[in-house]
Amino acid sequence: MTQIRDQIIRRLPPWLKTPLPGGADFTRLKSLVQEHGLNTVCESASCPNLGQCWNSGTLTIMILGDHCTRACRFCDVPTGHIQPPRKEEPQEVAALLAKIKLRYVVITSVDRDDLFDGGAGLWAETIKEVRRACPQLKIETLIPDFRGDAGHIACVCEAGPDVLSHNIETVPSLQNTVRPQCSYDWSLKTLNLSSKEFGLMTKSGLMLGHGETKNEVITTMQDLYDAGCRILTLGQYLRPSREHLEVVDYVHPDVFAELKEIGSSIGFDHVESGPLVRSSYLADQQAKLAGI
Repeated sequence: MTQIRDQIIRRLPPWLKTPLPGGADFTRLKSLVQEHGLNTVCESASCPNLGQCWNSGTLTIMILGDHCTRACRFCDVPTGHIQPPRKEEPQEVAALLAKIKLRYVVITSVDRDDLFDGGAGLWAETIKEVRRACPQLKIETLIPDFRGDAGHIACVCEAGPDVLSHNIETVPSLQNTVRPQCSYDWSLKTLNLSSKEFGLMTKSGLMLGHGETKNEVITTMQDLYDAGCRILTLGQYLRPSREHLEVVDYVHPDVFAELKEIGSSIGFDHVESGPLVRSSYLADQQAKLAGI
């Protein structure tokens, strides 16, 4: 039975097929990332849009290492084998971005619950170094929840990113199944503090296909909006391996289109909704459409 189900899950509907990555820009970016000893969530999380984004000269840099202290059951980023943070990483990120001359960058990180500040200090230093090296660059930070610690969240916010992003990932009823070491309330608190205390443009995202109902998705969208979130992404969960959660539903593009309309009616400044949408997918365009 398990083998049959795995075969069914691997048979993707046509709207989820993407070309293999390649091309001159892809090769150039990959070389620069390796040269500076950096990580990208594009590679670590097996993003299906890697080829499209890298060929257009955009990428999402991942700081604080390439192994996470949490073990979310949807995520392909490795867990365990945690190494100390590299003190030179903020300068290396800034040096890379100065070379590739982007107009917009997304920076994210693994969760570092082993650190006294969850990595907030290195987060702030990275933002400041990038600002010094690339003053015209707009910075989106896709941050962890820092276990809801207001001081750690504030440390990142005070560094002044243009967009503060944190993904709630799924509806309340599935939080313990999808990301058992996280908290729906921590996520809402992260967004609430960022938007209402620091006035930042905030953003969050949901993965669909875990078995959530449409009404649950709409309720979560409203919770995010009430917490101050103004940019929302909705995408299809894709199972990275047999060790990860199975896909319950492949959500049809028409449903994503309907949810986009509902999100707009709730009041979000921008909703990016589609099967292949990820939080960082076309992030510069998402921010522009939201007025950044």
